[in-house]
Amino acid sequence: MTATVVFQMLLAVLAAVALYTFIGFIPGTDETSVLAPVTLAVVLAGVQPMVVLAFFIAAIVTLNLMNAIPTALVGLPGGVMSAPMMEHSLLLRAKGLASTTIRKMAVGSAIGTLVSIPISFGIAVAIAPLASTFKSQAALLLTVGAVVLALLGRNRLLALIAIVPLSLLFQSLPMLYKSIGAIPQEKTISISFFLGITVGPMLVSLLSLLNSSQRAALPRMGRTQVALARSGFERQSLLPNRLITRTEGWWSAAMAAASTPLFFLSPVGLTFLLGEATAGSRKDPVARSQRAVTVMSALTHSTYLVGVIIPLVALGIPLSGVSVGPASPLFIAPPVYSVGHNLHDLLTMPQFVVAVCFGALVALVLTYIIAVRWSSQITHFVMTKVPHEAVLALFIAFILLLAYIDAGFLNIFGVLLIGIVCGTLNKMGVNYGVQFMTLYASAWIVPQLGHLLAVH
Repeated sequence: MTATVVFQMLLAVLAAVALYTFIGFIPGTDETSVLAPVTLAVVLAGVQPMVVLAFFIAAIVTLNLMNAIPTALVGLPGGVMSAPMMEHSLLLRAKGLASTTIRKMAVGSAIGTLVSIPISFGIAVAIAPLASTFKSQAALLLTVGAVVLALLGRNRLLALIAIVPLSLLFQSLPMLYKSIGAIPQEKTISISFFLGITVGPMLVSLLSLLNSSQRAALPRMGRTQVALARSGFERQSLLPNRLITRTEGWWSAAMAAASTPLFFLSPVGLTFLLGEATAGSRKDPVARSQRAVTVMSALTHSTYLVGVIIPLVALGIPLSGVSVGPASPLFIAPPVYSVGHNLHDLLTMPQFVVAVCFGALVALVLTYIIAVRWSSQITHFVMTKVPHEAVLALFIAFILLLAYIDAGFLNIFGVLLIGIVCGTLNKMGVNYGVQFMTLYASAWIVPQLGHLLAVH
């Protein structure tokens, strides 16, 4: 590792902090849809593996904390991971404790990050000897992963049924392109399909506005009125022991550690389950909510970090909800990365440790200071000056551009088809994890179905 690489890592981390601080303050931005496309662009730009990893780690540390701030300040969920905190944040906001809530979230995020990283590497080292076995059965494991995630979801039967038709869709479109000469026979397409899945729910919501009856049924309201407490603009201490109680700190550390071996489960589900479990023993509603938001903030960071670190360092294949979603470009990003040639194969253990720790610690220090000192000022600027629709339109335009680059003009409509199908299924209860797992497993599922039907 040279001084040039360190400098590039620093620039990448600072860029991630700046970008995702801005994005995180915008309510309603889904983590997968804002992390995956940008990470993919960084990978395809030919950035060095250590720099890519440092960028991504900094991005998730920044985004998970910043997404929670609109939840505490204005009662709007910043992203999917902040949804479990909504009820507690609204209660504390009603009590005039929004600024206190943000500071507790900031300390919780620091605890979750610092506890989960060393434990993640310990688990990764322990299961690394099994990597060759996992890789040899990667397609089968991805199929099993799709089934397991379907069974863990809220609409199990629909999710299970959706695996086969989604597999047919993902495999049939490339065959169609090849049959009409749109792409070479040897070319594979996964990047634009992956992005079509990420933008699916957003795309369905936007296209539904073209339906006059659905548009007429939407509620009509004036401008959203948002009030920010004056206390949030006052200078505050950065010392963690002045921002949370000792009990809140211990519970945050314990739950962050407990969530680490469960890296293959849903981060949102774990955050809600373990966070509520720690808060249930408190009778005072304010104290209960303060403990809950602190612990949940620790869990949002720990579950995301372990979901990236363990599959990436130990196995090299995406076998967690995070690794098949936001972190997928670190594993599979043709023509740069593939199973058997990704960060797992390109980096040594010391390089992994340096890149992860560098990205996490620099981002943590910066976001901690921003959250404690300037969260109200940034929220005021974003809510009054940045149109939410413009940010969403930017991401959709970026994805359509990549669709064109991937397989030409026809693929724009292919990605729209995938976005509409996957977005509709997402709204019906088939989560991102099932859809991403199916995308990667479809190359194995469809031939197996063919063999099965040929036998009968």
